[in-house]
Amino acid sequence: MPAIPHAVKFHPLHHHHAHGACQCGSPLLTQFHERMMADISRRQFIGGMAGVMAMFAALHAPSVLSQQPKDDNRPMLLKNLRLFDGSGGPLRDGVAIRIQDGRIQALLTNGTDVGDAEVIDCGGRVVMPGLIDAHWHTTLAGISQLEAMTADPGYVHLVAAKEAERTLMRGVTSVRDVGGPSFALKRAIDKGIVDGPRIFPAGAMISQTSGHGDFRMRHEVPRGTASPLSEQEKQGVAVIADGEAEVLRRTREQLMLGASQIKLMAGGGVASTYDPLDSTQFTERELRAAVEAADDWGTYVAVHVYTSKGIQRSLRAGVKSIEHGQLADEESVRMMAGEGAWWSLQPFLQDEDSNVYPDAARRESQRMVAEGTVRAYEMAQRFDVKTAWGTDILFSPQNTKNQLRHLAKLTRFYDSLTTLAMATGRNGELLAMSGPRSPYKGKLGTIEPEALADLLVVDGNPEQGLEFLNDPNTNLRLIMKGGRVHKNTL
Repeated sequence: MPAIPHAVKFHPLHHHHAHGACQCGSPLLTQFHERMMADISRRQFIGGMAGVMAMFAALHAPSVLSQQPKDDNRPMLLKNLRLFDGSGGPLRDGVAIRIQDGRIQALLTNGTDVGDAEVIDCGGRVVMPGLIDAHWHTTLAGISQLEAMTADPGYVHLVAAKEAERTLMRGVTSVRDVGGPSFALKRAIDKGIVDGPRIFPAGAMISQTSGHGDFRMRHEVPRGTASPLSEQEKQGVAVIADGEAEVLRRTREQLMLGASQIKLMAGGGVASTYDPLDSTQFTERELRAAVEAADDWGTYVAVHVYTSKGIQRSLRAGVKSIEHGQLADEESVRMMAGEGAWWSLQPFLQDEDSNVYPDAARRESQRMVAEGTVRAYEMAQRFDVKTAWGTDILFSPQNTKNQLRHLAKLTRFYDSLTTLAMATGRNGELLAMSGPRSPYKGKLGTIEPEALADLLVVDGNPEQGLEFLNDPNTNLRLIMKGGRVHKNTL
């Protein structure tokens, strides 16, 4: 193999920002050459080269480059609209939105001189912030578990790239990825190579042995000190850590790769192979090790957990985001409120969007979680806990198209504007918890001066309900991310 030019040699601390110096190919070729070299150096997994070459071939470089946003500083003005600004307050009339350089420059009154701005007439429709899913798995949502476990890595990432495009076209302009190898896809989206939402990546889910992120087969146990990593660990889906030292190492590895927050598994799950729903995972000392490492980098830890025991242990360790938590009791909810932690809930209601399990044990666990979901939303409001909206669609390619239905159904528990605020302004506040580790500088989930210009123009009145979200293909008339229009059927 020829020597790698100095400018594109992989360096673990700078691989996100390296640029190839070779002028013999397109910028896209240079980017993928760099990624290929980095993946070989870092992972060295069989099929990695084939996966990268498959991704390169499938993107058809010339057409992708031709679709990149033009260098055009001309401002844009959205007029003739009703404004939902993400705060949960009533709609506002008589407002126009001026956008430049990917940000909201100003909110103007109708009739203001707009100079040379490109004007988009919204036809009296509602303009709202782009939606934010606070519990998403970018690489794992649109593929079955069997395919994710057995397919070539390149295929898995190609499927994820296509699903990311569909996610954006559903009006979800940002996601908090809480587990999986999303760093490469995030980079490709940020560079404009593929379309998709902004990704706040957690990297690999950190799990104890036998925990919710232990995907090994029975024949891989016991694991010796010299045993190789499992395939899922090599691919960055999840990593196993036992003891404070290992938790520190795995946490720091994800931070090195660019995690904006850290995800640990602190309890059992419904679909788990080994860990029962009522199990408590990681000791308080282990959890605190991750919290301290994340805090040293200015960010926080989120944990998968359902039970009161696991929730309270996590909060004592300093965890700032409880993912799920449907089996919480009042004491745990009061503790969340007192600690100022976020409750990242999902409407698991054992309905048409639920997973189907063949065995009675998992169906019973699913029933318990569904009943707990109703109690959880009631207690979250009663004790004024900061509550986020997310979907946690996982290994369910048939269900990703219903992502926004998971938001519309929350009007069972909240009024529609409060519900919409949860998926915009409130989730934007949660994303801001990443502090200096946030990959995007600027406010999200809100329409105000200096916020990032992620906007939707919709056919529907959120003051009357959110049913229009059930058909985003028809009812989302304009989708903008960072000032770039990805869809316009006005």
